[in-house]
Amino acid sequence: MQKVELFTRGFCPYCTRAKSLLGQKGITFTDYEIDKNPELRPVMIERANGKTSVPQIFIGETHVGGCDELFALESTGQLDAVLNA
Repeated sequence: MQKVELFTRGFCPYCTRAKSLLGQKGITFTDYEIDKNPELRPVMIERANGKTSVPQIFIGETHVGGCDELFALESTGQLDAVLNA
């Protein structure tokens, strides 16, 4: 299973939805809360090729994108394949 990392903010409904989906699937992930750790914001922006919105989701070295992209992978049945690549 690939390492899953999320850059999030507290009280972000999209972050909550993404974490909920991963939790329902039993996927362990690392949550970097950039509002509590502002020094991680530039790291997120660099890894996400300039994107500043949250969540920013990474599976292994692959930048998935945000919540919508994560749910799109799940709805097309591709999320499990990406996780197990």
